[in-house]
Amino acid sequence: MNLTLLDTGIILGYIVLTLLFGFWVSKRASKDMQAYFLGGNKIPWYLLGLSNASGMFDISGTMWTVTILFVYGLKSAWIPWLWPVWNQVFVMVFLAIWLRRSGVLTGAQWITFRFGDQTGGRLSHVIVTVFAVISVFGFIAYFFEGIGKFAVIFFPWDLSVDQGVIQLTSEQSYALIIIAVTTFYTIKGGMYSVVGTEVLQFVIMTISCFVVGIIAFNNVSGEQVIAAVPPGWTELFFSWEMDLDWTGYLDSVNKRIEDDGFGAMGLLLIAMIFKGIFASLAGPVPSYDMQRVLSTPTASEAAKMSGLTILALYFPRYLMIAGFAVLSLVYLTPEFREMGADIDFETVLPLAIERFIPPGFQGLLLAGLLAAFMGTFAAFINAAPAYLVNDLYKKYINPNASSKTYIRYSYLASFLLVAIGLIGGFYASSINSLTLWITSALYGGYAAANALKWIWWRFNGYGYFWGMIGGLIAATFIPPLFPDVTPIYLFPVIFAISLAGCLIGTYATPAEDDETLMNFYKKTNPWGFWAPIRKKVMAADPAFVPNHSFGRDAFNILVGIVWQMSLVVMPIYLLIRQSTELAITFLIFLITTWLLKKYWWDKLED
Repeated sequence: MNLTLLDTGIILGYIVLTLLFGFWVSKRASKDMQAYFLGGNKIPWYLLGLSNASGMFDISGTMWTVTILFVYGLKSAWIPWLWPVWNQVFVMVFLAIWLRRSGVLTGAQWITFRFGDQTGGRLSHVIVTVFAVISVFGFIAYFFEGIGKFAVIFFPWDLSVDQGVIQLTSEQSYALIIIAVTTFYTIKGGMYSVVGTEVLQFVIMTISCFVVGIIAFNNVSGEQVIAAVPPGWTELFFSWEMDLDWTGYLDSVNKRIEDDGFGAMGLLLIAMIFKGIFASLAGPVPSYDMQRVLSTPTASEAAKMSGLTILALYFPRYLMIAGFAVLSLVYLTPEFREMGADIDFETVLPLAIERFIPPGFQGLLLAGLLAAFMGTFAAFINAAPAYLVNDLYKKYINPNASSKTYIRYSYLASFLLVAIGLIGGFYASSINSLTLWITSALYGGYAAANALKWIWWRFNGYGYFWGMIGGLIAATFIPPLFPDVTPIYLFPVIFAISLAGCLIGTYATPAEDDETLMNFYKKTNPWGFWAPIRKKVMAADPAFVPNHSFGRDAFNILVGIVWQMSLVVMPIYLLIRQSTELAITFLIFLITTWLLKKYWWDKLED
């Protein structure tokens, strides 16, 4: 693809601007650990919400989502429940409040707040740090795979290297360059740099999304979409089976559906809901999303930040996704048909940009998508070193070092994490395989222990440690034993092994001391199975009011999931010209917004 001088200038200008911003805020960010990793808890919640939305607008995920919408149509709106995407709703409704009340720096430090600083607490502290680092390695490999495939289509230079020991494809060379730039400005500016650049990135991305949506709306009619897709593609709901047959339209898509393992949609939905409840109740994993929650000034603002993330992210993102999908279906299907069985569906997004976006807007859109990648990657690189420096080096090796020493080690930790993650990226087979491994296998080992930590007083540090160990081992070794099974179906097995480790570790060892449990319960005030501790707290402090909001929170979660889903399908209905369905969905959006305002927003308190 030959970019115009204007397009190239826009892209280079964006990169230079982000680097300059990182240097500009570096002095403020290097003040101390609190400033570097949490922005000193002084960044407004709405900026953190936009930053969080930008961080979730990653290029690999966007490429994957365009692909599944192309293949599965409206039914693809359910497939992101694999993550599950509605864990954001749980965080919005109550988990952000519980988490922010702790006042800690990282998720691993929160574990000490929950389980104390004895042997069990220290073991659980170490294992959650290990999980945080492993998950970052997986995500870096995921980003590496996505940005390389994206960049090689648009940038005209051949950067392949073949110098004996060093052999790099153009995809790998582009990925290394972009990752190096992102790592550099993130390390210099810390959380201030991440949030500032991500707000800028969010503005660029939102403009880009509406540009793509307008182009698709003006160039594709509803009749053209219907003619290009098989029966059932435009239907959101489904029977037990997927019931999509691409024979005669684009035969090779049938093979993709078979390889994905999404044909039995009813069984898949049951598996996703089962996983979703426990994975969402577990709370945010120790990465950038948790750091945004901990960065907010107050607990209620943490909840508002999470709600804004959903509102700001889904409609514009799916407007872009739907725009590229319908343009590709109508205009690129003949080319795909000629490719036969050799289609790389993950190139649907880059090819659509190359063909349909006019000069000038190409530079804006590519800068926006590059921003999406850099924002998500930067968020991980900002979050991960805190676990190594604050939760290992500071806690166990050198607790009395100066702030400058900790910041320097944070720089070093960032470089090491990126380097090791990139090694995994060289061996990644595809974005889809990485997505399925991260969402289904790795998180399967996380859900049980991290759900119990909120709601059960007797659950202790040893139970957490052995539950996490069992989950990580199961997530590592079970999927290779069943290579033909879609990873989501292995989640119950991994979850059961992790749960067994939780229960055995808990009942084989004493409960945590009353002081630790009472301090955690009084400060966090969760609902759940806390009766013995609740009685002791109320005896010591008769003015304490326990949390009786389980029913309201459960209601708000159900409403929030429907609200979130309406934001996903509205732009799709808009671009495929399903006016009746669009009107119904918009009405649902208004009703759920009113319900959340009345029963969630108005009830927030610190």
